[in-house]
Amino acid sequence: MITPVRRSLALAASRGCRVTLLAARTPRTTPRTTPRAVRIASYTTTPRLRQDAFHTQRENAGPTPFLSSSNTAPQNPQTLTEKIVQRYSVGLAPGKKVQAGDYVTLSPKHCMTHDNSWPVAMKFMSIGASKIHDNRQVVNCLDHDLQNKSEANLKKFSQIEQFAKKHGVDFYPAGRGIGHQIMVEEGYAWPGTVTVASDSHSNMYGGVGCLGTPVVRTDAAAIWATGKTWWQIPPVAKVTFTGILPPGVTGKDVIVALCGLFNNDDVLNHAIEFTGSEQTMRSIPIDDRLAIANMTTEWGALSGLFPIDAMLLSWLRAKATTSAMLNPDLGARGKFTHAKIDDLVNNPLVADPGATYAKSLYLNLSTLAPFVAGPNSVKVATPLKDLEAQSIKIDKAYLVSCTNSRASDIAAAAKVFRDAAKDGVIPKVADGVKFYIAAASLLEQEAAEEAGDWQVLLQAGAEPLPSGCGPCIGLGTGLLEPGEVGISASNRNFKGRMGSTEAKAYLASPEVVAASALQGKIAGPGWYQKPEGVEKVIIGEGNGDHVQDKAISIEEALDKIIAEADGMIATAEKEMFGSAATSAETTTPQTPAEEETLTEILPGFPEKIEGEIVFCNADNINTDGIYPGKYTYQDNVSTAKMAEVCMENYDRGFGAVARAGDILVSGFNFGCGSSREQAATAILAKQIPLVVAGSFGNIFSRNSINNALMGVEVPRLVRRLRETFGGGDNKALTRRTGWKLVWDVRRSKVIVTEGEGGATWSQKVGELPPNVQEIIARGGLEKWVKSQIAEA
Repeated sequence: MITPVRRSLALAASRGCRVTLLAARTPRTTPRTTPRAVRIASYTTTPRLRQDAFHTQRENAGPTPFLSSSNTAPQNPQTLTEKIVQRYSVGLAPGKKVQAGDYVTLSPKHCMTHDNSWPVAMKFMSIGASKIHDNRQVVNCLDHDLQNKSEANLKKFSQIEQFAKKHGVDFYPAGRGIGHQIMVEEGYAWPGTVTVASDSHSNMYGGVGCLGTPVVRTDAAAIWATGKTWWQIPPVAKVTFTGILPPGVTGKDVIVALCGLFNNDDVLNHAIEFTGSEQTMRSIPIDDRLAIANMTTEWGALSGLFPIDAMLLSWLRAKATTSAMLNPDLGARGKFTHAKIDDLVNNPLVADPGATYAKSLYLNLSTLAPFVAGPNSVKVATPLKDLEAQSIKIDKAYLVSCTNSRASDIAAAAKVFRDAAKDGVIPKVADGVKFYIAAASLLEQEAAEEAGDWQVLLQAGAEPLPSGCGPCIGLGTGLLEPGEVGISASNRNFKGRMGSTEAKAYLASPEVVAASALQGKIAGPGWYQKPEGVEKVIIGEGNGDHVQDKAISIEEALDKIIAEADGMIATAEKEMFGSAATSAETTTPQTPAEEETLTEILPGFPEKIEGEIVFCNADNINTDGIYPGKYTYQDNVSTAKMAEVCMENYDRGFGAVARAGDILVSGFNFGCGSSREQAATAILAKQIPLVVAGSFGNIFSRNSINNALMGVEVPRLVRRLRETFGGGDNKALTRRTGWKLVWDVRRSKVIVTEGEGGATWSQKVGELPPNVQEIIARGGLEKWVKSQIAEA
């Protein structure tokens, strides 16, 4: 335990407290912002790489062997993401500079697992591994199902602890804190490194300049056994912030606005790099950066990386000073040292000028006001003032999760109640409302207690919960009941995520959650100060620099005109001369077989997969919808039970409609959300061999390949199904269509027959390369690794 004096020193030295920053900003005159046109639309910047299959199945994937790096590419400027990946890629060809789209063998600095550590350990042992490759690489934290005191759960926790002790792995017991917060506060997530975790909110590490990205259980087992896993570098999107955050606006408002205003899968399966001027970035404290990076997961991204800038270095210096004061005996062995920070300063890591970004978006922070997400979707973002006008009553409020329950967040919530106090008496939470609080970690709770903020919330009637995930993941005390309305400072408000599928969940900043608990309805504390002249949120494509953006737009427009002209000429030649124009350029006429590229099929792998289409007509079906969270941490669920509850939170009638051998087709961003591998294995348990979607969440794609579930993206099919079956009273959650689909793996195309006697058409899709076939044929990555160990 930290003594009160030392806790005070730690709090004063290391906390970039948002409330303190707010007080400092209040008397300052906010710069005038000239209103500009607002574009809240479907953004079409640099054309998105069309992904007709899982990321590991792209046509340009080539024959890259699993766990080996791609061939030498020309020298090119790199993004910050690519530079960090370069450092942690092994087996690169001499002179190779990695770039988006490359497959690399990644050896991350650290790999964190939580309650799923025991399932990972079982995979680790089942593949024949007996020793962790590098025990300094692995971190175990118990944080999800803390309130479950059943014999089975306590046994699992004990098994994880004993396994960690046996292998010399850093272990943090239940109640110590949420794993992501521990990774940051204990210095595992270090700027300029790659750190992964078997949890979808690993993106949070980007708040401190660490490239954090999720892996799945099978990947984690592979890292334990070999120190490495495979990764494809995603396309990189640049998000430029301009202006400064006004008083009363937080990092949570920033990411809620980004999710809700850029809500057409603008950054789906991208790596994000946040950037802005020094003045702009200084207005975003580290705790707010962590909240923003954390929820880039909900925005659809695979990482959310902030720069290693002056604000971050100041925060690190404070941590190093505190560490030296509290632990002088550690010296250079400390996780936060001034020598390590000096290395960051002396060897700055920034994106190269001219680095290529798949797309660029911007947000003017000065025009932002408090926002609320929901109900039941992060893609619906509404200005707080609009919801306040509706007097939406709430039943429960939550200040929990790794997103927004650090000491600065608790201080902001406590300030709401202090400001409302009369004669020094802290007011109570509104009648009929339950307010739950859980700190992100024990250290954050101790800091809040030392500041008196924790006690203020308890005096107001808040109910404390252990430092862990709890209600955010739908486990333990305080879940939403049917018909209830809740508002939370957490990161995810999918239907059924925090309790009943018949409840409504909203997301907001800690101060809005606290004000709502106090007033009994969605409300704010009244801290927001609107800058003069601001009427709308200014967002758009580009960098927010209109001169630069105009130049880029002109260049893109010229490229488009040239491409259109080339197409017109080609069409005219074909119409005038038939095939003569084409054949004149070809010395030897090609036969149809020669024109068609055929994929090598490994012995025993099916050349075709076919079945009747069962259509789930919805976008953004998340992993909670596919496999309910209440089963995720039960390790003894039978295959039959998994099949029974498959898609339960999306449609309780799915099980009665879908049959073995069907092909499941759904909309866009299928499988977004958490990293639970059961989202893939439950579909397999239902004996569905193939999933087709308009697009997939990357974490689901990875889980599917690792567990031998096949998938392919066919946006055209989704559109045709919706034209035929969608809309109005005819829209069913799950429908047998009578349509047939054949995936011709060798020819990389799908053939669709639209019902008996209906039209038949085909569509080219991405190649399923032999290396991915091998993983699927083996029964998944776990069995593939086992075979490699046996053959070694």
